[in-house]
Amino acid sequence: MVLSDVRLEVMRYIEGKLDVVMAEFLKPVEEYWQPSDLLPDATQENFLEEVKLLRESARELPYDHIAVLVGDTITEEALPTYESWLMDVTGINQHDPSAWTKWVRNWTAEENRHGDLLNKYLYLSGRVNMRAMEVSTQYLIADGFDIQTGRDPYRNFVYTSFQELATNISHRRTATLAKQAGNAQLSKICGVIASDEMRHAKAYKSFVSQIFEIDPTGMMLAFEDMMRKKIVMPAHFLRETGVQIGQTFSHFSDAAQRLGVYTTHDYINILDSLLTEWQIAYMEDLNDAGQRARDYLMALPDRLRRVAERTKLPELDYQFTWIA
Repeated sequence: MVLSDVRLEVMRYIEGKLDVVMAEFLKPVEEYWQPSDLLPDATQENFLEEVKLLRESARELPYDHIAVLVGDTITEEALPTYESWLMDVTGINQHDPSAWTKWVRNWTAEENRHGDLLNKYLYLSGRVNMRAMEVSTQYLIADGFDIQTGRDPYRNFVYTSFQELATNISHRRTATLAKQAGNAQLSKICGVIASDEMRHAKAYKSFVSQIFEIDPTGMMLAFEDMMRKKIVMPAHFLRETGVQIGQTFSHFSDAAQRLGVYTTHDYINILDSLLTEWQIAYMEDLNDAGQRARDYLMALPDRLRRVAERTKLPELDYQFTWIA
């Protein structure tokens, strides 16, 4: 049996359980929050007063905090790219309605609220050059991305498991920093987004767990391959006007590191958590290549920590075009 046939068989098996996954990890549209629930209501008489209070609270946020918020917003708003990428994964066919296409569309619909909410908050805050931010968003969608997964569902689900955990950490830490700065509204905004990301992470992790039950060696080799390549963030092509692809993302990452929102150590801790979640150390029924992949993965966190200990905190003072 060729590789793609094995993947298709596994995806059909998981598809049979997707209704349960969607019921557990997605929320009913009419019952869950929408961006307008967390922002000043323009239909109310006190709208301008609430906007004034929002702007006053936002004024106290440090430069790096605003930079991270903008970068997170642009990342969240690139949802068209992410949906089109998932719809092309082996075993998912948007022209053949199925539980998989339903999952991708409903996951996208939930995620789409994040960018809408953050965008409106930043617009009202008065801290951001919205046109410069919007240009970066259009560039990111137009440029696309390459997360090195191809159409392989195994590699894609490793990526989405890792990435949803990373965005949970980023939004959760941003919420904490906002609370410490006395900005309860922004703290709640980032907190509800972080909660969504964790639910979605649990779903994608469950897909990988099921694959390990059916095809342990194939899944182990895919996991090893993704970690050898390193998990790149979906906004790694982020750029501003007149700036080369990759440079803006590098500065955004530096700001996140300085702020402690998402660091190299978080990357390693996520890897550790996935090794535990999927019980990699105890995985059996592996061939020789699978066993070598398992050994590599189990040794990787300590190797990465040794490198991280020698890494200095970035201190470059960079002025983003996004920030007014």
